[in-house]
Amino acid sequence: MKQHDPVSKILLPVDGSEDSRRAVQFAGCMGAALSKSLSGITLLHVTAEGYFSRHMGYIDFRAEDLLQTEAFKKIKNQYIEERIKPFLDQSEKILIDLGVEVKIEKLIVDGDPASEIVRIADERRFSTIIMARRGLSELKGSFMGSVTGKVVHTASNQTVYVVGYKVLEDKTCPIPKILIPVDGSIYSMKGVEHAASLAKKLRGPISGITLLRVINIALFEERLKERIDPEEEAKRILEEAKAVFLKAGVSEELITIKMKMGNPAEEILKEAEEEQYNLVVMGRKGRSALKDLFLGGVSTTVLQRCQNPTIAIVSA
Repeated sequence: MKQHDPVSKILLPVDGSEDSRRAVQFAGCMGAALSKSLSGITLLHVTAEGYFSRHMGYIDFRAEDLLQTEAFKKIKNQYIEERIKPFLDQSEKILIDLGVEVKIEKLIVDGDPASEIVRIADERRFSTIIMARRGLSELKGSFMGSVTGKVVHTASNQTVYVVGYKVLEDKTCPIPKILIPVDGSIYSMKGVEHAASLAKKLRGPISGITLLRVINIALFEERLKERIDPEEEAKRILEEAKAVFLKAGVSEELITIKMKMGNPAEEILKEAEEEQYNLVVMGRKGRSALKDLFLGGVSTTVLQRCQNPTIAIVSA
């Protein structure tokens, strides 16, 4: 059976900010490292609803007819030519300079940014969305209310890469050190499969892959009452995850297995910070009653607080 390409077609939303430039840098390095297994990259800018009213305060936008006039269209086109196309062209140049050889498309649409990003990703069958994080305000949890957070929350068919603050500018391999937390669920195994396939496809060298199983101390006694040895269970989960990498052709020498006990989110964060991984791969979890995909509590905590490495939330 043909091996699945984990990153085959990238949607790259950009807005001209330093944050989105970081995402472009990561996508360029990733695209160069994946070489011909990547079919294309689309640079997308979504002009948010209300953008022109915020930037042209001297015009009353309450009249719907005004939006259809030639005068408004001229103003809008001028903004696109002067403000939007230049950073799209600059982003394209960055990708090319980093060694991306596949087709690069540039797309500009209007609407709610998160909704449009997910809509286009679905309609055009993108495998991957790459976006930069904006960081957290003093109000913890604000990240999940951002455009990136909303995309992570709702993109059910794509793997979303949330680019961290420390991007390794290596065209041969921008993610040499990878951490994959596992818990034995089908969701975490999807993350394992994605990481294994990615490690195999990258043109440059991987320096280390760590499979981490955190035994939840809060559930330890409960598992024992169920006559399940948590440590033996953890060993089995880790060996199953390791077998996926070996089957994909990843060298056993690159794989490290770690077992810890404590609060899963805290231990993952501690491991990621102390060992300075470039990429943390986690699976998406479940559906709510409203049929919106949501992240488990551990994934959400890691995504919000683990800010330096890139986080990949893998679609099931």
